[in-house]
Amino acid sequence: MANLNVKKVKSSEIEFKDRLVAIKRVTKVTKGGRTFSFSAIVVVGNENGVVGYGLGKAKEVTSAIAKGIDDAKKNLIKVPILKGTLPHEQEGKYSGARVFIKPAAPGTGVIAGGAMRAVLESVGVKDVLAKSKGSSNPHSAVKATIDALVKMRDAYTVSQLRGVDLEKVFNG
Repeated sequence: MANLNVKKVKSSEIEFKDRLVAIKRVTKVTKGGRTFSFSAIVVVGNENGVVGYGLGKAKEVTSAIAKGIDDAKKNLIKVPILKGTLPHEQEGKYSGARVFIKPAAPGTGVIAGGAMRAVLESVGVKDVLAKSKGSSNPHSAVKATIDALVKMRDAYTVSQLRGVDLEKVFNG
C-alpha cells in the first residue's frame, strides 16, 4: 500500500529550527594524497508537526551543515500530533535500523536516543517513548524514525479513508 498520508510541505512559509545529528570527516585517498571532506546529517522542523532531514557534504564543516539544511527543507513531511504526543504506536525500519515509537502520558518527556531524539524534538512531540533496535548508524536511525512518522495516521484521516464517521473508527 502506498503511503497516502505523506503530505509534502512548502518550506517557504514556515520558520524552522535545525538540529545537527551527526558530522563525520570522510577521506578520499588519491594519488596526490588524502583529501578530507565533511559529511553532515541535519534534521529541520517547525516543532509543530513538520519535519525533514538532509545530508550535506563539503570541504568545510559550516558549508556541509548549510547544504544539509537546504536538503532537509526540500523533503518535508507532515506528522499528526495529538496533545503533545503521537496518535498510536508505530514501528519504522530502514536498512539495518529498526525503531519503535509509542505515545506517552503528559509529563513523560522525550525518551529516545541520539538520532531519534533529534527527529522527535524537531517534529514537536513533547511526550514519547522510543526504542532503537539494530543498527545505531545515525543515517539509518533518522530514516527509520521518519519512516515510522510517515506511517502515523490520526483518527480523522482514518475515518476519511474508510468513509465512516469518527465515532465508528473508535467503536469498531
